Amino acid sequence: MKMRTLAAVLALSAGMAAPALAENRIDTQLPDAPELAAYGSLPVGVRQVDLVNPDQVNMLAIDPAGEKPEELPRYDRPLTVEVWYPAAAGANGETTLNAFIRDGKTEVELEGSAVRDATPRSNETYPLVLISHGYPGNRFLLSHLGENLASKGYVVASIDHTDSTYRTQAAFSSTLVNRSFDQLFVLAEMDRLSKDNGSFLNGLVDASNAGLIGYSMGGYGALITTGAGINDNAINFPQPFGVPFSILGLHKEGSDEQEALPDERIKTAVAFGPWGMNYGLWDPEALSDIDIPFLVIGGSQDDVSGYEPGVRTIWENMKGTDRALLTFDNANHNAGAPMPMPAEAAEAGVADHYTDAAWSNARMNNISQHFVTAWLDKYLKDDEAKEAYLELVPNSNDGKFSVGEDGKEKEDHTYWTGFPARTAKGLMFEELPAGQ
Repeated sequence: MKMRTLAAVLALSAGMAAPALAENRIDTQLPDAPELAAYGSLPVGVRQVDLVNPDQVNMLAIDPAGEKPEELPRYDRPLTVEVWYPAAAGANGETTLNAFIRDGKTEVELEGSAVRDATPRSNETYPLVLISHGYPGNRFLLSHLGENLASKGYVVASIDHTDSTYRTQAAFSSTLVNRSFDQLFVLAEMDRLSKDNGSFLNGLVDASNAGLIGYSMGGYGALITTGAGINDNAINFPQPFGVPFSILGLHKEGSDEQEALPDERIKTAVAFGPWGMNYGLWDPEALSDIDIPFLVIGGSQDDVSGYEPGVRTIWENMKGTDRALLTFDNANHNAGAPMPMPAEAAEAGVADHYTDAAWSNARMNNISQHFVTAWLDKYLKDDEAKEAYLELVPNSNDGKFSVGEDGKEKEDHTYWTGFPARTAKGLMFEELPAGQ
């Protein structure tokens, strides 16, 4: 019997009220988790930051069935950001995150390791990581990854994209137009706050050394943000999923607006199930314009973003940079990104938003934590030791576990680095260098 369960039984037998047992853990570490999935040595804090991006295109004020406006309507666009960060030693306090789930009505408690409003760690600066959720989603959908990375020495800013959250979900056109602008605005704000004496981020974050992580529509945004302008097919995509009056031309390959988007502060990116290639939104030449190292993660049975054509096609055509593709065999669109399903999601009828038919989310989360850690450590921290976790036989099933009685690997050992014996199964990890 687990100790917590035993304690509850003893409390009841003594006529005492049993303490509520923690549910909806986002920090689960399974026994078969690969090495780098484990939390780091740093305590973690978490805070909410409310931002406003002024003078943005207001897609909700445009009637697709009406006449084209002479001038695009504008508004000040609110963006709520959850920030996980390394905290000072001894951080103690509230560790519950209150979040709405997929139905947009049910608020749940997520239990993690990060302490709300903890004092930041001092005298050290950390790389920045931006997280951009799917449509719909929210800033907590990848909270398991956010606090995990913060424990390893990153400041992680996860964005609530207005018009794209479970509670604000509206015209899809707003997501298509605003996603990249949101990502870059939050990058700029994190940079500004890192120099603000009144901010907890002052001196804590190095926004000039940043990574961008996007899931689904967040991956769509990450591709555009890092240089891949869209084609005419995307600009003329029909309603209700397109953008009226060719407004999406703001992101067209070769346009002045798109040429201005890539930001030298973003050094690398990770995209989970990036959406759009299955609808032909990019030409191969546009994807080749991306020139920062890029990790793509997807499921071989993705029926939202597609695999081939889709996620794999994106990876193959990024010929302007070194890139890698991690594939979960037989996984669908939820491969690697969403947090484990909150218990309330089943009753609300939205369990499929968090689950996969072939894989457990906790297992996929651990694998993603492992590879994203290795990737970011290599490209944001120049940690050459992490290269060993990325130099792998492509098909995990082909790896041979060959270790002597002394625990040392034999010459014919080809098993995936960091994976316990018998656990590197059903995965592919492929790398291509720039130019191929």
